Amino acid sequence: MPDQHSRPTHHPGHRGADWMFGGVYGTVLASGLLAALDERGGHYTPLADGAWILVTAAAGALAHGYAHHMADHQPDRRTGAGAHRWRLLARALWNEWPMIAATLPTLLLLLLAQIAGWEPYGVTAVGLGLNTALLFAWGAFVALRVGYRIASALLIGLADAAIGLVIIVANAFIK
Repeated sequence: MPDQHSRPTHHPGHRGADWMFGGVYGTVLASGLLAALDERGGHYTPLADGAWILVTAAAGALAHGYAHHMADHQPDRRTGAGAHRWRLLARALWNEWPMIAATLPTLLLLLLAQIAGWEPYGVTAVGLGLNTALLFAWGAFVALRVGYRIASALLIGLADAAIGLVIIVANAFIK
């Protein structure tokens, strides 16, 4: 008989929960790039920064999906196996869309910064704060979704938010 305090052992589909984890990865990626692209004394280009974040997220998603595909690959000697492998690769790549979607709040912020002429320091500070809050939300939501209790889910959310805080602190020390 399973322990009533343990996490559930069911998994919501082979890769069904990846959209949640992709959200965390994409948000961390957007935060790191936002911090790295904010160059003191340089020419501030929010749209170019946003383009780099989007291109990097897309490249990361493609690499992650391809790596999953190759790791899960099983030799198949059936007729039409090549077409089947291509379909599996396409599905693995498609499953990575959350990593790209998670960068959208940062991209929207950069678009608004371009339109409104906001200063780079404020945009970076707001973006990193927003993404840290999103990391907390992603962590807590994912934990609840996979079966953790509320107190544990909030702690997991705090752990995810700590990643955002590390990026904020690193940005302050590096810059």
